[in-house]
Amino acid sequence: MEKKYDIAIIGSGPGGYVAAIKSAQLGQKVAIIEKEDVGGVCLNWGCIPTKTLLRSAEIVDLVKKSSDFGIEITDYKLDLSKIIQRSKNIALKLSNGVKYLLSKNKVDLITGSAKFLNKNSLLIQKTGLDNNINISSKNIIIATGAKPREVNNLKVDGNVVWNYRNALRAKKIPDKLIIVGSGAIGMEFASFYNSIGTEVFVLEMQDRILPAEDLEVSKFAMKQFEKKGIKFFLKSNFKILEKTDDQISVSVLNNNKQTKITASHILVAVGVMGVTDGLGLDSIGVNIKSNSIIIDENCETNVKGIYAIGDVTTVPCLAHKASHQGIIVAEKISGKKVNKFLKDEDIPSCTYSNPQVASIGLTEEKAKQQGYDVNIGNFPFIANGKALALGEDEGFIKTIFDKNTGELLGAHLVGAEVTELISTYIVGKGLETTPDEFLSNIFPHPTMSEMLYESVLSSESKAIHY
Repeated sequence: MEKKYDIAIIGSGPGGYVAAIKSAQLGQKVAIIEKEDVGGVCLNWGCIPTKTLLRSAEIVDLVKKSSDFGIEITDYKLDLSKIIQRSKNIALKLSNGVKYLLSKNKVDLITGSAKFLNKNSLLIQKTGLDNNINISSKNIIIATGAKPREVNNLKVDGNVVWNYRNALRAKKIPDKLIIVGSGAIGMEFASFYNSIGTEVFVLEMQDRILPAEDLEVSKFAMKQFEKKGIKFFLKSNFKILEKTDDQISVSVLNNNKQTKITASHILVAVGVMGVTDGLGLDSIGVNIKSNSIIIDENCETNVKGIYAIGDVTTVPCLAHKASHQGIIVAEKISGKKVNKFLKDEDIPSCTYSNPQVASIGLTEEKAKQQGYDVNIGNFPFIANGKALALGEDEGFIKTIFDKNTGELLGAHLVGAEVTELISTYIVGKGLETTPDEFLSNIFPHPTMSEMLYESVLSSESKAIHY
């Protein structure tokens, strides 16, 4: 017998499971279909495991400079298997937590692969079983996420040629690692492997690393990475010279100079693409462009009652964007007033490397391109007492305001813990704060958050501590 639901969701990542829970809380009968791990790529293979590895890297970096704090640590040992096992354990704990939340909210979890029979029916191939089941739903949300984008002539084999999944499960610390791509994924792995002793080479086709970030931030971050020993080849192209069972050699063309690099592994980190294969979307007429499902401001496709959220739609591919879209769709279907329409400039971005990078809103370049007359604030970590006490004096906080209206157009941070500090500006931007309103608040001392205040002071040419 075909089971009927108000909402069926394909994919249990941070978009899918949030949409499921919110929909259930709003009184809908909900099913969620997952073919692999509950929690999706983010929880099991992305956001959480990488941050767990990077925490280990942070501790290694602290040990390296322990003498600065009056503590002499002359010897230590890295156990990569324990580092990786810890990341697995944390991911599993959170995945089980999501299962509990789905059960608590009476969401039916169906394990299997889904395919559209028509716009209101899905065929589910049960994982590990021969029998299929059909379900029908008034509304269907596609939250299938994304998969690593590939590079021509560089097929991932899990041995020498890695994608992010392979990099999360290394069996030993590589002596040398080539990384293709310097976005958030590339730089987080570059940071991790550099900290645990790998010689890292980063190849980037564009003229700077972290190309989506503010230019000033990109340049500063690259200098910090270079101080740690990471080698960069910007505006570069490469070709494979030789690949064996245990290493790869590439020739890199950079500034009209050829450089040969040989390493045990090469990590392809050139972004992701939406997972749409096998869903049968063509049979129901859903519009797709470059593996991305086209949606409107309510995340609805061109087919009424079919929605899509998260990485399977358009960039940026971020877990918190997917979750936010999940709530939008749940409220829309349930007939609630939706006041959470997404603008790209309102979506924060975080890179958890060392140094960390965080931003929201327009970069200085984009603000000027759009015709804004801007006031720029800038405050360095080295002028903050708490940052000095922590031994984290490299970094800065940059704020961009519309000179005419006082609107906060953007904030761009680089340095220790900026992925936490950015939230103050997120709330401020959402509440349409002006410098006067922001500066009317008292920030505790001594804290790193004082730098948020000081950067806004700087934008008004009123800086006190710098």
